[in-house]
Amino acid sequence: MRYFPAAAALSLLAAVTASMGQGEERQADPRALTLVAEGRAALASGNTQGAVDSFEAALVIDPGYTPIYVELAAAARQEGLQGKAIHYYREVLERDPRNYAAISGEGEALLEKGAVEKARRNLAQLESMCGADCMETRELSAALDRGPAVLAAEALPRQSVVTQN
Repeated sequence: MRYFPAAAALSLLAAVTASMGQGEERQADPRALTLVAEGRAALASGNTQGAVDSFEAALVIDPGYTPIYVELAAAARQEGLQGKAIHYYREVLERDPRNYAAISGEGEALLEKGAVEKARRNLAQLESMCGADCMETRELSAALDRGPAVLAAEALPRQSVVTQN
């Protein structure tokens, strides 16, 4: 019993020190940042495969830098691979549940797949976390206003000629 006050003080010190380390923003490897910049430039020019290559190389250099996954998700969405993009966004949200870009991006990818209600849930989550004036909230809201990019069967041209095989 005589060691209890000292043990309690040490455990309190360890808890406070550990929580302070969690709050710091992690610095990325400069080489990874260079590759991310190259990937963004490639993605902007329409070279999605070059962008993916740069982002994956950056991920090899610095696998703990979470924003790389957001960039990979954006590249996957540009290629039309919404399921893969959702996987990357969820990887980000596993690491940082308050990442607004990942919540918004996942909502847009879900909308592109036709999951409107799930995208609305992401919008509600964003509105509760950062408000209606947040850039990510506005982007997802605008995407929801545009609606899903699902092609309806009625929009396809009808062929009046029937051929027999």
